[in-house]
Order: sequence, then structure tokens, then C-alpha cells
Amino acid sequence: MSEPADDKAPLSAVLRDLSLNGGPRVSIGELMERFGGRAMGALLLVFGLACALPLPPGATTVFGLPLLLLAPQLLFGARAPWVPGKLRRRTMSRVDLRTGLNKALPWLERIESISRPRFSFLFGGTGQRIIGLVCTLLAFVLILPIPLGNMLPAASVTVLSLALVQRDGALALIGYALAVASVGVLVLAAGLIMHAAQHLIAIITSA
Repeated sequence: MSEPADDKAPLSAVLRDLSLNGGPRVSIGELMERFGGRAMGALLLVFGLACALPLPPGATTVFGLPLLLLAPQLLFGARAPWVPGKLRRRTMSRVDLRTGLNKALPWLERIESISRPRFSFLFGGTGQRIIGLVCTLLAFVLILPIPLGNMLPAASVTVLSLALVQRDGALALIGYALAVASVGVLVLAAGLIMHAAQHLIAIITSA
């Protein structure tokens, strides 16, 4: 049986406890229960972090799909996440969770130590929908098998999700800046690929 949610505990403390205590596997439903009223932002954060880690090719597609389920709910004004029963029952190894979080928790704790609620207007109804829209668009990018192209989008989703949890508008602005940088890098990469393809076609046709 999972422990009750503690909305006052730092999210890093909840994640650390989840990774250290309990059975060999942890379900998505258990994560939701422990996150309590912060479940929407916290789940986006967990899957965003997973996409940002150096994982085997295709892993971001797997972790990006839950983002595609959650982020549109934020876009349409949901306060709590809706997750199908089958997905709620899906489990992950607690050892794998601990391994991934060991890399992320130190910086998460540092950010929490200086983060505070500010620029609250960024988290009103419209503000949360904008965050949901940006995260939805980035989730589409994350499910694509783009080599080294997922780091910035994943970082943006992670920071925006943490901003939502912390109600920290400064973090939200950083997340938006990362989103803009993501778009810039992707446009540049697409341009380079198209230029290379056109050059190759020109070589072939002139031969």
C-alpha cells in the first residue's frame, strides 16, 4: 500500500523516498498517489527527466508518449491528470527509477533551495494552458527518433513542469527560453539536412 501524499514535502524528497522505499517495482498509479495535488506537473517532470537522460535510441519515444497524454490535458484546463487504468497499473523497476533519479536529484534539490513562488500571473488559467501547449508541441518532437535532437525539448519540458510544481515564474521563463532554443536548433538542423539532400541530388543528377 502506498503512503499518503504530502503536498508540503519538496518534490525531490518524495522522489527520493519513492526510489528507496517499497517493493521491487513501482506503478504509475503509486506515483500519482504520492504526488497528490502536484501530480500533473510532477508526472510531466518525471517523464521529461526520463527523456533528458542519456538513454538508448528509441527510449525517448517510449517516455514521450505519456507526455502526449498528459500535456494536452493541461492545455485544456485539467487540474489533475487522467490516466487510463491500464497505464496506471504499469510498473517500472524501483532500481531503474533510483538509478535515473540519482543523476537528477542533486540539481533538483539545488533548484528547490532557491526557487520560490513568483510571477503568479504565469500560472493562471491562460498561463497553464500555454505551458500545456508548449509541452504538447515538444512532446511531439520527443517521440521522433532524432539523434541528439531531444535534449533541449526534454530540458524545456522538465523546467516548465518544475515551474508548475513550484509556481515559480522565473523557472517558467527559463523553460520558455529553452523551448525557443529547441525550435531554433531543430529549424537549423532541418535546413542543414535539406541543403545536404539538395547538394547530393545535384551531384547525382549532374553525373
